[in-house]
Formats: sequence, structure tokens, C-alpha cells
Amino acid sequence: MSEAYVECLVKGRPNTLAKVLKILLIVLAVLTVAAMILLAKFWMFFIAVLFGIGAYIISQYTDVEYEYLYIDKELVIDKIYNQAKRKRVATYSFDKVIVIAPIKSYHLDNFGKLSDKPKDYSIGYEEQPDLRYVMFYEGKEQIIFSPNEELVKIMKNAAPRKVFSD
Repeated sequence: MSEAYVECLVKGRPNTLAKVLKILLIVLAVLTVAAMILLAKFWMFFIAVLFGIGAYIISQYTDVEYEYLYIDKELVIDKIYNQAKRKRVATYSFDKVIVIAPIKSYHLDNFGKLSDKPKDYSIGYEEQPDLRYVMFYEGKEQIIFSPNEELVKIMKNAAPRKVFSD
């Protein structure tokens, strides 16, 4: 049995709300330090430090990347925060995959709405042409991801009747 290995890294959609909140917390920290200096109130320093800590914590989760690993009939999806912290999101076995096709493919017409809310591990927006794919897994999960051509090719070789590239 030959083992296949393909790795794909894509940058996720930036979290706009988190970036705005981070900027707001930084501004509040600076204003609190300025008020502390003008009013000579040392206790305001602790509030400024809390705003700074909040901005730091939020900044750790604003930059998100997704890594797709195809390892011998398994698709592993990892989430990478701020290019430093990695979290395993899911592992999908190709034995339980129903179909994988481009997001606007006619192959997905029969599956309609198998799941309530799709899990989005893609770039997060529509490009021209749209390169995102949808995977229906075990009849209850809908996963959206953005593989590269090499990953699509190796998945198609592993499961030719389940993977479509239109």
C-alpha cells in the first residue's frame, strides 16, 4: 500500500471585529495612561495595564491560517493562530466522505441541506474563480475548505467516485 502525503496552507479571513476591538483597547490604554499622568492618579495605571493585556490576548486570535494535511486516506485540518499556536480542528476519513466538489458544482445539488450550519475552514470569501470546495461527511456534516490543485488531485486519486473537480 502506497502512502500519500500532501500539505496545503491557506490564510483565513481576517476577523474584523477582533481587529477593531484590539485597536479600541490600545486606544483606551493610551488614553488611560495620559489621564493618569494629567490627573496624577496612580491607580489608573492598573486599568491601562488591563486594557493592554486585553489587546494582547485578542491580537493572538486575529490572524488565522488553516493547514490541510492529506495523509493516506485522511484529511486533517489544523487551525494556526498568529503563526505560532496550532490547534487540531478535525480529522476526516475518506471512508466516511460522501462527496467533495467545488462549492458551486452541480454534483452538490442532490445533497441540498444535509447539515444545519456548514463548518468553514476556507479562505472565507468568494474569489474569481471560486476555488473553495464542499465536503459532505457522514451525512450530517458539511465542511467548506480551500484546497490547492495538488491536494484535489491526490484526493481524487484516493476516491475517484467521491471527489469532483468539474
